[in-house]
Amino acid sequence: MPSARDEAFLRLAIARSRQAGIVERSGGPFGAVIVRGGEVLADEGNSVTRDRDPTAHAEVNAIRAACRRIGSHELAGATLYASSECCPMCYAAARWARIGKIFYAAAWSDYADLFDDRDIHADLVKPLPERRLAPERVLAGEAWEVWDEFRRLPDGARY
Repeated sequence: MPSARDEAFLRLAIARSRQAGIVERSGGPFGAVIVRGGEVLADEGNSVTRDRDPTAHAEVNAIRAACRRIGSHELAGATLYASSECCPMCYAAARWARIGKIFYAAAWSDYADLFDDRDIHADLVKPLPERRLAPERVLAGEAWEVWDEFRRLPDGARY
């Protein structure tokens, strides 16, 4: 159950979504705030069109900013407040960052006429050959050699 404090942080994300999408027009109306221990680590908006970067979603921008701020690639114990339900990419980024909880305001169905989050999600759950981009595995042995070499590194990055 969200607290009044959670709602206040989510209102910051919604305000950021308006700033990005309506005022700055730097991308869609998406905003994200990352908080840990009551401290706002990042408050970012979507900048896809401004940056000409399809990965510059508010959540990814906030994760990048929060990680830079704390000097780590992990945000364990942090909460992500997003103006909208995370797309598959942003949800995965939050998982990789070890974010502990997500609160969001608008659902995919609220803006399905503008963005295809549901379609991407539906595509991801299909078997590989049936997906829109039809990923094919090629040169697996050569790639496996690199992974095997990486496994043997005594100080290899694990995340």
